[in-house]
Amino acid sequence: MSLIDLSKHVALGIDIGGTTTKFGVVNHRGEVLEKGNLSTDAYATVEEFIDALYEKVHPLINSYGKEKNFDGIGVGAPNGNYYTGTIEQAPNLPWKGVIPFGKLMTEKFGLPTTITNDANAAAFGEMLFGAARGMKDFIMITLGTGVGSGIVSSGKLIYGHDGFAGELGHTIVKPGGRKHWSTGSEGSLEAYASATGIAITAKKMRAEFPESMLSQFPEESINSKTVHECALKGDPISIEVFRYTGQKLGEALANFVMFSSPEAILLFGGVIKAGDFILKPAKLHMERNLLPIFRNKVKLVFSELDEADAAILGASALVWEK
Repeated sequence: MSLIDLSKHVALGIDIGGTTTKFGVVNHRGEVLEKGNLSTDAYATVEEFIDALYEKVHPLINSYGKEKNFDGIGVGAPNGNYYTGTIEQAPNLPWKGVIPFGKLMTEKFGLPTTITNDANAAAFGEMLFGAARGMKDFIMITLGTGVGSGIVSSGKLIYGHDGFAGELGHTIVKPGGRKHWSTGSEGSLEAYASATGIAITAKKMRAEFPESMLSQFPEESINSKTVHECALKGDPISIEVFRYTGQKLGEALANFVMFSSPEAILLFGGVIKAGDFILKPAKLHMERNLLPIFRNKVKLVFSELDEADAAILGASALVWEK
């Protein structure tokens, strides 16, 4: 039996965001050999988008295909369904309804295409290339504009019967609490622990405590970045914004731990730039709300993947996950 030279195998990773789509050629070591992007919302139909993507990506496939084997295409997308290869009812994409994205990509590129949601793709990336290497049970939480998640149990991602399991960001952490700006649900984790939720908390506290450094900024410029800047300068109100956010996150993480007993919870995304301002209260309130049998067993760690390339790495990892 001949050995396969993995150094000659590459995959194409594609991360579809509401405004920008990123793509890259990735090898088995998790090195992004080539990358690029295009506007997602510039195309009225998904067919036009795929045509534009093909124009940008096909030269890369031709170039690398001369020396290496292209194993396939992995796609991370909002509401991407691993089972069906479809993107379904994605609120932040310009194309509505149920889109057979995987099928359209395979027909256009002539390569097998695997699709899942963006947070699941990030979990695959961590499992192959990041902090979750060697782990069989972990939860990935992405803290960005929203809160996404991927749950890995016994080395397999949890999809549920229909492909949409693991929407931990939309679980209710405060019944009757803050109304979500998009779903209308009241008290979801995303409404508190996302960058959007942090901005809402900061604006409320800024109004209550005008002595805060946050008052130096116009309301429309208050975001998680400005809160972090003020916290670093010692502003107690900004520090409290992160403490409160960390508390809500930690309380939710305790529920998640008791559900799947992971070895670790990995945090990823722009919000984690706040560092210990959010990590320490999250860890404190997670441990405080766990049953004794779960305490001090679960690592709470930040992602090791480079934020700029993580989405591409995670998507490409889909190709080799099977």
